[in-house]
Amino acid sequence: MSLTLPFDLSEPQRAALEAAYATPPRAYHNFEHVREVLRHYHDASNGPGWTQPAEVALAVLYHDAIYEAGRKDNEARSAELADEHIGRFMPHGVVDVARVKQLIELTARHGVLEPNDVDEEAALFLDCDMAILGAEASVFDAYDRGIAAEYRAVVPGWLFKINRKRFLKSLLGRERIYLTPFFHQRLDAQARNNLRRAVTTKR
Repeated sequence: MSLTLPFDLSEPQRAALEAAYATPPRAYHNFEHVREVLRHYHDASNGPGWTQPAEVALAVLYHDAIYEAGRKDNEARSAELADEHIGRFMPHGVVDVARVKQLIELTARHGVLEPNDVDEEAALFLDCDMAILGAEASVFDAYDRGIAAEYRAVVPGWLFKINRKRFLKSLLGRERIYLTPFFHQRLDAQARNNLRRAVTTKR
């Protein structure tokens, strides 16, 4: 699947980006995840639309570029990598780098933000990243297994199950899983079905 973006992604930049996502090897937070979030980005382009399409697309590309399960600074490090790559590979001044970094860093707050905590475009971007919760059951289950695989070498299995169940229950208990009407209307019901099933299996 090719990447359809609102700017030209040079081969050196693409290669550097894909190399970042391959290190360390990941079961879920890999380049296929980026492609899936881009699919939702394009869906939103045909719905509410974007006022800063290039900045949001770059945030999608880089939001998990640096990822080590269990670390608290993945988002900040990914934002810094985006800053570095934009400066190295893209024409100066074409992109609002601060906005790209802001969007990436907001992904650290999934599950705790309310709709009024961020602007509409940031909310839409964050919902693109969380759209996996409302995927069909088999796709959601593969995502859930992928997260477990990424943490297998980091924390004991029993502890992961406790923490994962707590996180999923917190999402399920929220009045709004998705921050925008666009994603809420399309995915909320399926997301809740997936979360309920996942919570009951983590015993």
